[in-house]
This record gives sequence, C-alpha cells and structure tokens, in this order.
Amino acid sequence: MSDFYLGVGDTVSLEKHVSAQAIRAFADLSGDHSPNHVDEQAMAASAYGRVIAHGALLVAYMSACSTAIVERVSGVRESETPVSLGYDRIRFLKPVFAGETIRLDYTIRHVDAERPGL
Repeated sequence: MSDFYLGVGDTVSLEKHVSAQAIRAFADLSGDHSPNHVDEQAMAASAYGRVIAHGALLVAYMSACSTAIVERVSGVRESETPVSLGYDRIRFLKPVFAGETIRLDYTIRHVDAERPGL
C-alpha cells in the first residue's frame, strides 16, 4: 500500500446515548462495579450527585468512531486489515451521566507516508 486511504482532516462524528442499562452492562462486562458506576445511593451523597459512566465505556464508543471512519473507505477490507493503534491525549473533562447523549468526533490529524496506518 503506497498511500494511506484516509487523509489529514478526515472526520467522522457519532452521537451516542449513554443509558443506565449500558452503564450496568459495562460494569458486568468489565467487572468494574465501583460505586461510582453502580451505587445510586452512595453517589447521591457525592459531589457528582448520581452514578457516572465508566471512562472505559466512553473509550469503547470511540472505537465505534474508529470503525466508522475506516468503513466508509470503499473496498478497504479487500486489501487491508485496519486496526486502531490507540488514542492520543484522552482527557475526561466532566462526568457523563446516564441519560445523556454525547458527541464523539474522530479526526485524522497526521499521516506518516513512510509507515501507513501509524
């Protein structure tokens, strides 16, 4: 492959509804049953006032963006096996609560012609 199939500035945006059910399911899947995520009573007395979503659940939603941007490239899977090599500079600036809808923007910032996909 001589050219990377996505260009700098290519972007995909997704909106995701973060339901209480998704938070509970992720707690079960991950084994992270911290009171922060599953104990309404304990969190009611906290500075947050209610249960918050797992940061790792939000990163999982980022993975959906990664897939979405690659899947819009026609025929990419005929010659490639695209994978995400990670996410840089993730910071959680505020909590995400059950019932909220978040918007995720995934933008290609850099393409290394010598090492496509890196």
